[in-house]
Formats: sequence, C-alpha cells, structure tokens
Amino acid sequence: MPVRDMSELLKHELGDLLYAEKQVLKALPKMTKESMDPTVSDRLRLHQQETEQQIQNLESAFAAIGEKARGQKCPGILGIIEEYTSFKDDEKPTPEIQAAFNLGAGLRVEHYEIAAYRSALATAKALGQAQVADLLAANLRQEEDMARFLTTGAPRALRALGQQAMRSGDGAEGAGGNGSTGTATGKRRKGAGRKGAAKKRHASRM
Repeated sequence: MPVRDMSELLKHELGDLLYAEKQVLKALPKMTKESMDPTVSDRLRLHQQETEQQIQNLESAFAAIGEKARGQKCPGILGIIEEYTSFKDDEKPTPEIQAAFNLGAGLRVEHYEIAAYRSALATAKALGQAQVADLLAANLRQEEDMARFLTTGAPRALRALGQQAMRSGDGAEGAGGNGSTGTATGKRRKGAGRKGAAKKRHASRM
C-alpha cells in the first residue's frame, strides 16, 4: 500500500524495526556461541534479553497507534546478516577470526538500528505520539549502550583474539616446522659425519 502521509510512514518505520529486531534475536545466540571473550558473551546474552523487551515495546507502539503489530521486510538488516553468513561460509575463518569479525558485525547492526530508531523517534514526535516516542527512546538507549560497549570493549577483545590466533598458528606451524627442521638437522649431521670421516682418511694417507 502506498505511503502517503506521516502516520503511514511511522507505521512503516515500526514494521521495519520489528522485523529487524526479530532477525537480530535469531542471530544473537549464534554470535554468543562463537564469542571467545567471557565479557562479550555475557553482554550478548544481556542484549538478547534486551532485544526481547524491545520487540514487546514495538508491539506496544503499534497498539498505541491503533495498528496490529506486523513486521516490514527490512533489506538493511538482511544485508548485514548476509555479510556475516557469507564471511563464515566463504572465508572459512578460524574460531578466533570469526569471533573478531563478529565484533564488527555487531557494531554494524547497532549503528543501523540506532539510525532507524532515531528516524522513527523523530517521526513519532512530529506526529505528537508521545507514548510511541517513549517506547522508541527506551529501545534507542539500549542500542546506544550496546554500541558503546562494542566500541570501547572491541580493542581489548581484538588484542586477546589476535594473541590467541598467533598461538594457534605458531602451534600448527611449529608442529610442521619441527619435523622439517629435524630432518634438515639430521641431514646436516650425516653430512658432517661423512666430511669428518673423509678428513681422517686423508690424514692417515699423509
């Protein structure tokens, strides 16, 4: 149905957000499972609870404007989730690299949601929908808090993941490297033995 007035625009914005939050709710358990940082895992679990509440707030916002809660397909959030899925399937990252990628993917989600909530909030205020504005503002604060956590916590988590990845790589390389080094060392020792024997034979002739 064509969107011809601000009320219809608000309904569209709410539907977009409802759809996005439901998609995020599906993705959060996977990202929590893939996290290798206890602090990040705990925050993701908390955000899952927040997202459930945000969905309820959006359903209440629909009720406040006298509409049935209905999601509106959101290409923006689907694109971010598709990027996550493609990276996992195409790049075959190690667990450490996947966990590092997820920090950025999570921040992309938060930035998208923050922009969407600010837009819907401005529309609700313009229409004088105070109850809807309050519900959207509550969700927005949680998204901003999550974005702040990822922004401030990511450097520490990335450093730790980088160190873990290096240790894992060194272990794998070391296993192969020891074998090749050992073989090379053995060859050198055998060569040295043959050279030593040749020198002794030459000395005895003199």
